[in-house]
Order: sequence, then structure tokens, then C-alpha cells
Amino acid sequence: MNTTTARNVAIVMAIAAAVYFIPGGGTSAAFVAVLLSLAINVLLVLILGRLYRENRVAIFSLGDRYRGLLYGAVGVAVLAMAARSRLFDTGAGTLLWLALIGAASYAVYMVYRQHREYGI
Repeated sequence: MNTTTARNVAIVMAIAAAVYFIPGGGTSAAFVAVLLSLAINVLLVLILGRLYRENRVAIFSLGDRYRGLLYGAVGVAVLAMAARSRLFDTGAGTLLWLALIGAASYAVYMVYRQHREYGI
């Protein structure tokens, strides 16, 4: 193991020890986790916004039916992901989550097929 790897492992272990032994360390770790999650979500929204702007002509060329199907699928996927923690608490909720994600995926696949068949 080289010195850089050993140093990085030591840093991670020191942070883990601080979170475990310092009072309130768990709260600080939860705060950092929320900040990281927020940063990931912001980046995802920015990337999706850019993809939308770059493919706006292709999206509008789908027609009202398939464009609505695409928007509905994205909305269902976002809502399913937002409710994921509550839905995974029960077996029926897990099945519902899988059904929602499956239906949204199938709808996106149908839009993709339509675009490949008749698109620009």
C-alpha cells in the first residue's frame, strides 16, 4: 500500500472515529449527508434541464400524446422516488413502488420507440 492510500484510509478512519465518539457527531454526519444529497439532486436537475434544452425540438416533435406520456412518466418516477422510504416500509408498498417505476420505465420505452420510428 502506498503512502497516499494509507493517508486517505487514516483520514476516513479519523472522521469515522470523530462521528462515533464526539457527542453530536451523528447529527453532524446526518447534516453532511443531507448536504451531499442536496448537491446531488441539484446537479441532477441541472443536467436534466440542459438535456431538455438540447433536445427540445425532438421532444416537441413527438406529438401531444407521446410528449404527455413522457412528462407523466417522469412525474410518476419523481413521485415514486420521493416516497421510496415510506413505500419500502411494507411489502405492498414495495410492490407498488416497483409497479410505478416499471410503468414509468415502460412509458419512457414507448416514447423512445416512437421517437426512433418516426422521430427526427
